[in-house]
Amino acid sequence: MTAAGFRRIVLRLDGAEERAHMGHPDFRVGGRIFATLHDGNKTGAVMLDPERQKEFVDGHPAAFAPAAGAWGLKGATVFTLAAAGEEVLGEAVTLAWQRAVALGPTKGSGKKKPAKRRTS
Repeated sequence: MTAAGFRRIVLRLDGAEERAHMGHPDFRVGGRIFATLHDGNKTGAVMLDPERQKEFVDGHPAAFAPAAGAWGLKGATVFTLAAAGEEVLGEAVTLAWQRAVALGPTKGSGKKKPAKRRTS
């Protein structure tokens, strides 16, 4: 799997967009990050729930691992592009996207704030 292939899969998902966060590309829906790329686009992460994370880590240990610390305990799952096949990584990204959609947009995801009323 390549970074270009990863981007192609991710950006085909409805509402997905690429931005940058802390010096690396991230992918969001409704302002919520569901996937990232790191290490010169050799590795990345998907935000899964802990149960799905376990399935990917157990089923594909060369490609997936829990992220370090509390993020990993909450389902953040790192992957190595070279070790992950397109089909399995596409499945992981789709599940992360579905989770982000279900959680709903973040507070600052582009919603217009109501105009302030002047009281004179």
